[in-house]
Amino acid sequence: MSSSSGVSSEVTLDSAVGAGWWLVAEDADGQGGQVLAGPYPDRAEAAWDAAMQDADGSGLVRPVYGTRRADGLLLRRPSPQDWAWLTHLGEQLERLPEDWDAALSDSDPLGTLVVELVAALLDAGFTLYDEVAGGGTGGISLTPDAALDGVIVAWRTADRLSIEQVRGAGASPAVTQAMTCALAEVLDGLGYAVEAFGAATALVVRGRTDEPRP
Repeated sequence: MSSSSGVSSEVTLDSAVGAGWWLVAEDADGQGGQVLAGPYPDRAEAAWDAAMQDADGSGLVRPVYGTRRADGLLLRRPSPQDWAWLTHLGEQLERLPEDWDAALSDSDPLGTLVVELVAALLDAGFTLYDEVAGGGTGGISLTPDAALDGVIVAWRTADRLSIEQVRGAGASPAVTQAMTCALAEVLDGLGYAVEAFGAATALVVRGRTDEPRP
């Protein structure tokens, strides 16, 4: 199957078409869906065709990664980009203090909230402060606090700024204040309930609001 949009040829492997990006018309609830075209060589081409076909702006025509069976059904699979992102998430979680979850049970929602917050902040372009390697670079510090029933989120500047004060004594507090305000706005925009903590140099997140802002 091919088209002028650059759709690659289908290759049948064990009664299924090889894995790739497909153009899918989903149901209104985001489930099921009809395969419209594919497989595409990459997500960018599938996304381009999706934009061309989604004339009403409903967002129901989407690029989806998976394997198309011989009967036409699409078996959704994590894409190479998904696996790369999960690897990145795992690396960032390793930056948390070694005993960050020692006091939490496997079913404690605070542990789940920490992982959700790390994922959301990575999507926003932030990275975590590296507790293991030290403060060579700045980043976000996350600490679950059972007494507060939430997660403390704080910005930590690089040691050069906070300890060595290479840019003066006032630089680290100024940056911390600015980044704390920015984090509050970002987390609010991502749909999390945020409160100031301490001397307004950190935040407390206790969960999500109804829906992220559009």
